[in-house]
Amino acid sequence: MITLFHHPKTRSTRFIFLLEELGVPYEIRLVSVRKRDGTGERDPANPHPHGKVPVIIDDGTVVFESAAIALYLTDRFAERGLGPPVGDADRGAYLSWLAYYSGVLEPAFVSKFLNVQVPRGTAGWVAVEEAMPAVIQALSRGPYLLAERFSAADVLYGTTFAMFSQSPLMEKSAVIDAYAQRVVARPAFQRAMAHDGG
Repeated sequence: MITLFHHPKTRSTRFIFLLEELGVPYEIRLVSVRKRDGTGERDPANPHPHGKVPVIIDDGTVVFESAAIALYLTDRFAERGLGPPVGDADRGAYLSWLAYYSGVLEPAFVSKFLNVQVPRGTAGWVAVEEAMPAVIQALSRGPYLLAERFSAADVLYGTTFAMFSQSPLMEKSAVIDAYAQRVVARPAFQRAMAHDGG
């Protein structure tokens, strides 16, 4: 059984969503985390090297970081169809969007939130205003990042965009708003919200 180390209303919530989409047995282990306002503390029961969430354990295997967890789970439960397998024509795009999420999009949002200028040509990421058109272009081919195919990449992106929909971190986009709504309207997301508190 998959154990998800979780703190409510954090990035780990989307992995309840992914586990619900996969339809596999899992348990949630609530942990405390350090918060931006200085409250909270690192939980010694949390196997993440920095005491953050999400992190999963599967039969002794520890996996942390969102893109790694998404890839691990969709490869582990490949028959569920939420990640293209090796050899599939969509595999390259799937891996690219997972890596883009953690290597480009999240750092872009954090840079904007902290009001830090992204160094041109030297950083591995770009400004939000440069990152978002790439996502919008991908979504112009279909309702999801892999066109008609919903994947774990959509779990990461769709939940992030839903969270930032009213935030000044992101310019308004009808394409992104409709995409986020499609993702969070899924029944598995609704079930995940019911389990967010543990």
